[in-house]
Amino acid sequence: MRKEGHTKVRGWRWRRNPLRRHSDVVEARIVLAAWAAAIVGGAVGGAVVAQAVDGAVEHDRMGRRPVSAVMVSDAPSGTRDVTTGVKYDQVTAKVRWTDSHGVLRTDETTVKGGSTAGATVTVWTDGRGHLVSGPIGSAEATARVGLAGAGAGLAGGLLVLTGGLMVRLRMERRATEQWGVEWDQVGPQWGRKTS
Repeated sequence: MRKEGHTKVRGWRWRRNPLRRHSDVVEARIVLAAWAAAIVGGAVGGAVVAQAVDGAVEHDRMGRRPVSAVMVSDAPSGTRDVTTGVKYDQVTAKVRWTDSHGVLRTDETTVKGGSTAGATVTVWTDGRGHLVSGPIGSAEATARVGLAGAGAGLAGGLLVLTGGLMVRLRMERRATEQWGVEWDQVGPQWGRKTS
């Protein structure tokens, strides 16, 4: 004995059919509009956010300046992690530099382990002369911009699709309520009457 399969008819909402309701056509248009808005809006929103993040990253990179600093004291040699045995050659040490306003500053930063007092190292400062980490590389900047744009585009598209789904569910609930009212009016006429 062969099982009968259910055949799904694609595009049935767009075809002429005596069983097609007006709400089916409206629902199909809502789905189409929601997908189009999600795709276009997501792409545009993602591009706008990516451009904004790119500007912010570039502004941050431009605000950092390399400055030559001098080691105040000898830096300790690198440390070894006792659990893994990995040797770290970056240690914290005091350095001294002159900022762009001519003020002599001293602070701690990471330097290569074993550096001696008087050695010159490059540090990064902000516009006020305070030590900051070095600027991010172009690969990391590209990754940040790409992830921010893709995340914003995806979130915007999902938000539009969720809105379309809510509208569809509301329409379906209204159609079901209308069907119930009509059934309450017509149903008793089809029922059996017993005496």
